Amino acid sequence: MQKGALVLEGGSLRGLFTAGVLDILMEGQIWFEYVNGVSAGSLCGYNYISRQPGRSRDINETFCNDRRYLGFDNLLRNGGVFNFDFLFGEVGDKLFPVDRAVFDRSPQLFEAVATDCLTGKAVNFRKQEMAPADFDLACRASSSMPGLSDIVWLNGIPYLDGGCSCGVAYRRALELGYDKVVVVLTRPAGFRKKPEQSATLLRALERGYSRYPALCTALRDANRHYNVLYAELEQLEREGRVFVIRPDRPVIVGRLERNVQRLESLYQDGRRVMLDRLDGMMLYLNQ
Repeated sequence: MQKGALVLEGGSLRGLFTAGVLDILMEGQIWFEYVNGVSAGSLCGYNYISRQPGRSRDINETFCNDRRYLGFDNLLRNGGVFNFDFLFGEVGDKLFPVDRAVFDRSPQLFEAVATDCLTGKAVNFRKQEMAPADFDLACRASSSMPGLSDIVWLNGIPYLDGGCSCGVAYRRALELGYDKVVVVLTRPAGFRKKPEQSATLLRALERGYSRYPALCTALRDANRHYNVLYAELEQLEREGRVFVIRPDRPVIVGRLERNVQRLESLYQDGRRVMLDRLDGMMLYLNQ
């Protein structure tokens, strides 16, 4: 068990890069004491905690063109373009079953980051402190993209995608006292989001979430806050305080990508980059 933290950025189907990274770690029996994930990072982290290499890749490549899993008609039928009922139900129980026994007894601390719609703030849900069904709901909330997913209610509180308030939760690992933090990003070095979202999209989101003014504020500030985090993370990397693993070329996979070849290429990029950085990461962790 590595006495450090592993932090996983989201990015919807760009998470295939993260899946490749984590599969190399699992194949090498490298397990971090603490793991957190935002959005798709929480779903990839779920399979890392259950110690099932290949599962993230297999699910997304198998079902990316299956309307039971991904499609805009799911917005009306299942509450989101990604059908989480299918993912956590038939997929998780029968088609690509999660090893729940391993997941439940894992000694690794695992947190999924979601956004509280009432406060607009990030909330860290810890597996060890929740019933299994509630933690599955927390992962679902963490991955529920605004405008493309229904709000997820947990203990009477509405939640949405962790990326609304916190694009990558490395600050959480530092706050918990970890001085060795490995961060997996899904964008290449130097990436920045445009300062403002499309005005039309933002107005539509604000109308849809008018009951949640703090959430609307978080959505307006999301890109600026994301860029602040990325700039801060780059500075921490230069100082040697964090170790960052990121794509080494532009990522052409979209959030709702349906091209299996592109997904597989990104997955292989994750494996290749992790193999290239593995010795450096272990040196960082053991210094």
